[in-house]
Amino acid sequence: MRADLDITVGLARALLREQHPDLADLPLRIAANGWDNVMVRAGDELALRLPRRAVAAPLVLHERTALTHLAPLLGVAVPTVRLPVPVRSGVPSAGLRYPWHWSVVRWADGAAATSTPVAARTAWAPDLGRFLAALHRPVPGGVSVPVNPYRGVALADRTPPLLDLTGRAGAVWRDALAAPPFTGPPVWLHGDPHPANLVVAPGPPDRLAAVVDFGDVTAGDPASDLGTLWLTFDAAGRAACRAAMADAGAVWDDATWTRARGWALVFAGVLLAHPGEHPALVPAGEHGLAAVLSDA
Repeated sequence: MRADLDITVGLARALLREQHPDLADLPLRIAANGWDNVMVRAGDELALRLPRRAVAAPLVLHERTALTHLAPLLGVAVPTVRLPVPVRSGVPSAGLRYPWHWSVVRWADGAAATSTPVAARTAWAPDLGRFLAALHRPVPGGVSVPVNPYRGVALADRTPPLLDLTGRAGAVWRDALAAPPFTGPPVWLHGDPHPANLVVAPGPPDRLAAVVDFGDVTAGDPASDLGTLWLTFDAAGRAACRAAMADAGAVWDDATWTRARGWALVFAGVLLAHPGEHPALVPAGEHGLAAVLSDA
């Protein structure tokens, strides 16, 4: 079995003809090509979410299972924000030599937040705050949560940021490592709420239309998710997001925010690490690094 696949419109259409023939004649086009998955838009209302490499294949199943529990809760807190809840499920196809599960989800009109002005994001920062406050709740007993060794764990268990850790960046990282650890019950985590996974509908004012890609969903320290505030917003946006979280009952201590700045460094380094393969992520990494350093 190959470790990765070239996902084409032809393969997507063949999978639909085999498993969901009533959708097979919809117009198809590649809408996004990420590290782990390819999104193929199907008509005006739907999209196929197709893993492109073996290591990501289980993440579609993790997303599908977790959203069964999370979608009702998040739908009450942020009813205008769409989630990638599957409307159809796909299975591996021996005949087409496609070895992994895949999903059909509803399309969310808009653009990735990475392509929008940072200052304009403050308009929808409260919606993201309400989303995070609703998400970051202890996992009910008896609910199985995907294990993710790269999210929600102690920062000491992570590879240091792929950045120059001298000067101010090094001080931020050392402070984050020295901060008291998270000792509460593990809370649900999106796992990867960076601005490329936030879909924005244009305004004015812009609004948060969807939060996508729950493949890294897990449970643990909320600081892991909260690092996105530096990747996504300027100071005004961070303040608006935090205020909305507090109004919704999610008030985290100073140690959590110190660890969150460390997570922001981790993710900024990841977003900056592959400029040739993922150039659209570079501005988010650059902004995140600058925001952490200026906020330090």
